[in-house]
Amino acid sequence: MTLLSTAQLIARDTRKDPRGHMVPIMLAATVTIGAIALIAYLLWPTWGTDPSGGPARLPVSIGGTLFNVPTAAVRMKIQRHTGPQERVDLHFSFPSLEPPEPPKHVSADTVEEKPQPIDRIFLSIAAHHDSLAPDIRVRTIYPRYLEQAATPVDDGLTMRAFRDGSPYGGEDLFTASTPGLNARCTRDAATPGMCLSERRIDGADLTFRFPRSWLAQWRALSETMERLTLRMHGPKG
Repeated sequence: MTLLSTAQLIARDTRKDPRGHMVPIMLAATVTIGAIALIAYLLWPTWGTDPSGGPARLPVSIGGTLFNVPTAAVRMKIQRHTGPQERVDLHFSFPSLEPPEPPKHVSADTVEEKPQPIDRIFLSIAAHHDSLAPDIRVRTIYPRYLEQAATPVDDGLTMRAFRDGSPYGGEDLFTASTPGLNARCTRDAATPGMCLSERRIDGADLTFRFPRSWLAQWRALSETMERLTLRMHGPKG
């Protein structure tokens, strides 16, 4: 039976019993509500409802070089996308190399607490645009500003101070050959000294930053930077 014939039948019945008009109205309302609910259920979007459904790693191209970076390690939300990028900033817990936990909420009760020690290593990957390579800078630029005397720090690790008044005054250069390490570090003062260590992979420069105090375990630190580099570079990370 079509809707038209049904409506005609209801109209005839209504003329016979004026009070019977409430029945078809209620019936029509029930059918309409049911239809709307069914359509809403079928058309309701299910994508994006699971916040944990994003990719664990992002393939990004920096300076034409492919890296697979852990999504949770990317420090800035604007950089959390695939494809070509000029720069990506990352951080990892040390020594686990897992993405760090989100910072805890600072309240009036905790703002007076002493600052926590830095327990993470920072890594910036940026296109170098044919600038001077880090290893060439260590061999040809830094020696112009270094003091002549070298101070042994640990087995295989040596330190040379930059001259006061030079572009790197107040800093020291730490070097080792096995395993390889080059790190330029500020000195401890009101704030703890920090180091940066750079390396180049094809079209990108990798800059690691970490506390100077970590040089007490410089061999493990060098292996950590190498492991991070191998983990992210290439199609399989």
